[in-house]
Amino acid sequence: MKVILNQTVPKVGKEGQVVTVADGFARNYLFPRRLAIVATKAQVQALERRQARVQAKVAEQKSSADALKAELEGKSVRIAAKVGADGGRLFGAVTASDVAEAIKAQLGHDVDRRKVALVEPIKRLGDHQVLVDLHRDVDVHLTVTVFVSEAPATE
Repeated sequence: MKVILNQTVPKVGKEGQVVTVADGFARNYLFPRRLAIVATKAQVQALERRQARVQAKVAEQKSSADALKAELEGKSVRIAAKVGADGGRLFGAVTASDVAEAIKAQLGHDVDRRKVALVEPIKRLGDHQVLVDLHRDVDVHLTVTVFVSEAPATE
C-alpha cells in the first residue's frame, strides 16, 4: 500500500515521503497513530503543492538571512560588565540573551537569543568571537567586546 508519511517514522521514511508499506502495518500502526495517510492522486497533488509552498518560504527566509548577514558581517558589539577584584573575571557572565539584546540596541537588528551560539558564557574582559546562526545555511561571526562598566568607554 502506498502512503504519505505525516511524520518521520524510523526505518520507513521521512515526513512528506510517499512510501510503500505492508497493508497491515499501515492499517494497524500508521493510520491509528496518524503517522500516514493513503497516497491517493489528490493527496499526492496536495503534498506537492504543500512542499512547493514550504520551499518558497525557506528560500524567502534564506534570502532575508543573507541580507542580515551582509549587514552584520564584521560588526562589533560592546557590552558593559562589572569586574571582580582580580581585574579580569566578571561578576556573573555575559550570556546569549545579553548578546542578543546588545545586537538589538546597538545594531538595530532583532536576533533571537537561541540563534546566538555560545558554547559557554563569557566570563572575561576583552574581545570574543561569537557565532550567530541566522538560518540553517547562513552563519555570521560577530566580535563581542566586554569592558568594565565603571570606566569610560574608549573607541
